[in-house]
Amino acid sequence: MKSIIQTVSSASVTVQGKAVGAIRDGYLILLGVHESDTTANADAMARKIVNLRIFPDAQLKMNLSITDIRGEILLISQFTLYGDTNGGNRPSFIKTAKPDIAIPLYERVIQNLKNSGVTVETGKFGAMMEVSLVNQGPTTIILET
Repeated sequence: MKSIIQTVSSASVTVQGKAVGAIRDGYLILLGVHESDTTANADAMARKIVNLRIFPDAQLKMNLSITDIRGEILLISQFTLYGDTNGGNRPSFIKTAKPDIAIPLYERVIQNLKNSGVTVETGKFGAMMEVSLVNQGPTTIILET
């Protein structure tokens, strides 16, 4: 499982022109599920996201977590994170999990984050989405489990 985490002052997602999720201070997360991922990967990813300390403290040191700042998360499914261009210029997505594997794991990450007390908004799995964000920092971290 792979996630791209960006600290944001705001982020939103629309599907077919309709707003489906929006947050203020927190994370915009793009989450990709690999074909070999299991519930253990989903649980580890959620734990890592909740405990990651990349928000600045009073001394501007990266030292605070999403829960420390009472931040929110906008989580977007992103199958293209496992795009492989080693064989040419057109990406192959053969290692990306199929929906029957990816959806339950994506939903498990969401539920684990919510169970940790974090407000979570989402896009729509598999839909064409328009994502808007205002980066803070900018800070971007890649996590893999």
